[in-house]
Parts: sequence; C-alpha cells; structure tokens
Amino acid sequence: MGGRARSHAPSSRLRRTKSGGRFFRRLLVGLVAAVAAWLILSVALLFALRSVDPPFTVVHLQRRVEAFWEREPYFKRYRFVPLERISPHLRHAVIAAEDGRFYLHRGIDWEEIRKVWEQEIPRGRLRGVSTITQQLVKNLFLTTYPIRKPAEFVLAPAAERILSKKRILELYLNVVEWGRGIYGAEAAARHYYGIPAARLDREQAARLAACLPAPRTRRPEKMDSLSAEILERMSRMGW
Repeated sequence: MGGRARSHAPSSRLRRTKSGGRFFRRLLVGLVAAVAAWLILSVALLFALRSVDPPFTVVHLQRRVEAFWEREPYFKRYRFVPLERISPHLRHAVIAAEDGRFYLHRGIDWEEIRKVWEQEIPRGRLRGVSTITQQLVKNLFLTTYPIRKPAEFVLAPAAERILSKKRILELYLNVVEWGRGIYGAEAAARHYYGIPAARLDREQAARLAACLPAPRTRRPEKMDSLSAEILERMSRMGW
C-alpha cells in the first residue's frame, strides 16, 4: 500500500506542474493580446487626432484618480486652442527647452541618445532625452510612470508618420501638464499671467517652458536662471 501511494506522488506533482505551465502560457498570451489591442487602438486614435481635439488624456485621468485616492481637491483647467492662438514665443521656448532637434528627428532623437551614452553615462551623469513626440504620446496614451518608456519607443515613430510636426506641436502644447490641474498653454497663460496664450511675451514664454520638466513643483516666477538659459537657446536658434 505504501509503495502504491508513493508511486502516485510524482504523477500528481507532474499534473500540477503541467497545469501551472498552461496557466502561465495562457496568462502570457492574454497579456500579449492585450498589449497588441492597446497598440492598435492607440494607432487608430492617432489617425483620429489628425482632425479631432482630445477632450482628455490618460495623464489627465491619472491625476484625477491620484487626487481622489489622496483625498485632495481637484479642479481641471483645460481649453484646447489652435496653434495660431498660441504665442510663437511659447512655441519656440518649448522647442528650445524640451527638444531642440524637434524638426530633425522622427520621434526618437537617436543623436541625443548617442551623446548621453558616450558622454554623460561614463561621467556618472544621466539626463532625459525624451522628444516632444514621446512626451505627447505619454500624455495621450500612457502615464507619468517610468514603465511607459518601451511603449513610447513604439508609439512616437508611429505618431510622426501619422501626424504632421505642426499637429504634434499643437497637441502637445494643448495637453501638457503645467501645474496641478492645469493643462495646456491657454489654461497656463490665464492661470499664471491672466492673459490668453496668444499674448505671451518672450520672458513669460521662457518661464513657462522652464516649468515643463517638473510642472507640479515649479512655478514660472521662480525660474530666473533656467528661463534665462532658454532665452539664450532661443536666440542661438534664430528666435
């Protein structure tokens, strides 16, 4: 009797192992299918964004959920305006501050990545090299959490093929976070300066652009040195 009981033990373990293997295979297939469906949906939405202005983005939703979870008040200020109603100074300041090679790359700035790899990392330094296009797809479809990075490398080139540079810049300037509950150039200009985005001057534009790497903690009035650096970059770029 004892011998027969022992002989069943390996087969029982084998069945459990096979069952566990099937579960993980199904889980993996399900995850791959979910990611593929999400990518297809995101690409379809990019085609729609050629002419449709987004009423909200995933980052907008993320901030609302975070405020609810932390039991903090949340008031959203967001008004989409055409690029022509955003000051050229702000357009130039944001490009100078965030993505100086915006008109040269196709979503991923491999030249800047190479510079960081060859010059910054050996010195123990690391700086971000996200393009405006990467930041746009982050705002539209992803979140601010670092796990988003692989998806950016897929969606940013797709956005460049589907959307024009003008439309990418227009979308980015309208949806990007500029403070707690403040999204887009129009809301930022009215909140910080009490004027529409079309009337921003060079100084105001540079100060707003200086806030973008950390919009929830930075304030334009405190961006003296960084805004001066952005103004210098704008001058070097012919703006």
